[in-house]
Amino acid sequence: MNNDAVNYILDAALILMVIFQIRGRSLSIRQLLLPIAIVTYFALDYLKTFPTAGNDLIMEVSGAVLGTMLGLACGLTTRVVARADGVPIAKATWLAAGLWLFGMCGRLFFQVWVEHGGGAATVGAFSAANGITSGAAWADCLVLMALTEVLGRTLVLAWQGVRLPGGIPMSARSGVTMAAGD
Repeated sequence: MNNDAVNYILDAALILMVIFQIRGRSLSIRQLLLPIAIVTYFALDYLKTFPTAGNDLIMEVSGAVLGTMLGLACGLTTRVVARADGVPIAKATWLAAGLWLFGMCGRLFFQVWVEHGGGAATVGAFSAANGITSGAAWADCLVLMALTEVLGRTLVLAWQGVRLPGGIPMSARSGVTMAAGD
């Protein structure tokens, strides 16, 4: 399978995670770590160097800031409550899902547009006019945006989960939990 196909599959997995949470899903350490594992794969694959010439670093930091804001907002608009048996349930509101989709689908559509939809010339002209010196800065910006969006959302959900009386189980079937004060 080529690298583009792997990227599209991983992007789709990240998108579906929140879509499935609209109905509510049990929250476990394992479920919190899965999206982090996915974006870590991206980060290790793409973040080899950080171009800093011209406005490249500003571009990369902007992606990280936007991702952080979207991730925190998504996490804060996702409800985490304890079921009657104490198992925490994360339920994405429509706003949370919309924020997540805006970030994740926006990145994916931008990538497809640049690589396959004729956007390369437009991005090249924008880059030249704004002092962005390399395509690596764009790639880093998008990867950092995804990484920080996932980390922001995950940290908020974990914080909400550990504050519940039963904490967060290691897995849906595990009796081992992580709770505030542990």
